[in-house]
Amino acid sequence: MQAETAMRTPARHRVQRTRQRASYEREAIHAILDAGMLAHVGFCIDAQPFVIPMLYARDGDAVLLHGSIASRLMHRLGEGIPACLSVTHVDGLVLARSHFHHSVNYRSVVAFGRATLVEDPVHKAAALAHFVDALIPGRAAESRPADRNELAATRVLRLEIEDASAKVRDGGVKEDAADLALPYWAGVVPIRTQHAAAQPDASAGDMGLPASVLALLAQGARA
Repeated sequence: MQAETAMRTPARHRVQRTRQRASYEREAIHAILDAGMLAHVGFCIDAQPFVIPMLYARDGDAVLLHGSIASRLMHRLGEGIPACLSVTHVDGLVLARSHFHHSVNYRSVVAFGRATLVEDPVHKAAALAHFVDALIPGRAAESRPADRNELAATRVLRLEIEDASAKVRDGGVKEDAADLALPYWAGVVPIRTQHAAAQPDASAGDMGLPASVLALLAQGARA
């Protein structure tokens, strides 16, 4: 990713449809990536396309991925083949008076790049700790780091974002003027993801919830 605020926007990912919803700004792209944890990673092997759902964590201008060393797909990604990563958040159902204008509010990112293996044990352990903290901030310090055997069994990839775009649809219903008088309800039904009550493992006994989980639940209560 280039050092300036706006990312490069080559033809391979310049938004063509509803261009007014597109952004190539680093801050917008980072914000959407940071709000998620599940990406769909696309790539081709021997002319066969694959799209794999994977947990991810942003690290600067790169995205970290991890999986088993036995994974053929992780191995091939680590060889640096071209890859495409997409993340989407659905924020609301947009219900119009006509079938045609029904839609959803969403935030999405599509990024292109090539992955490299993180091989240094110290860097690999730090990447896995970053993964844990990306899921729940502060959790890495409340749990055991990966040991030598676990590091050896795990492949960590760093996918440098070469080109990316964000696309956002927000706001209300877009109707044809002729439909406004129709006797049908129109509006937006927001969609929110919220954490439910924590369920301690049976072996945890009477141990109270850790600070990271309490903060996560408190954040959800304020949403």
